[in-house]
Amino acid sequence: MSREKLDTLRSDVANEMQRMQASVDAFDALAASVLGINRTDLRCLELLMQTEFATPGILGPALGLTTGSVTAMLDRLEQLGHLSRSADPADRRKVLVCITPAARAKTWGLYSPFASEGTRLLEPYTAEQLALLAGFLRESRLLYERELKRVQALPVPEKPVKKRRSRPAASKP
Repeated sequence: MSREKLDTLRSDVANEMQRMQASVDAFDALAASVLGINRTDLRCLELLMQTEFATPGILGPALGLTTGSVTAMLDRLEQLGHLSRSADPADRRKVLVCITPAARAKTWGLYSPFASEGTRLLEPYTAEQLALLAGFLRESRLLYERELKRVQALPVPEKPVKKRRSRPAASKP
């Protein structure tokens, strides 16, 4: 294969990855909207769908939230009926957070086509091709995780203080 053709293929892969990321982002934004939540809340539900339960202490770092923000998020999601909280039977000082069956069903209803269609899309590939794809996706994820840490270490500029608009003085009669 010529160098030019190889460069074109590499560019095509990079462009398709960018388009896929944009599609995932757009779908997640719409899914969150359908569920009546924000993107961080959606990520929380995603984490809870992968496990039987989690503690606020696990969810906070996984979501990049402070303890106060985790509490506010859990209050919001519990009020909407998306999760429940209960005392840990092994240590009553700990709280266990679980996604509700209704929220699990509604979320799965949005995302389940990706599981079934994804399986169908992978069927024609050989074991060697699947190993290659898995390796590429793993290395891509690791690259993003490294870059995430790099960007997290950058200083965040302070938000500018908004100037209050002055109101014209009321005219005296």
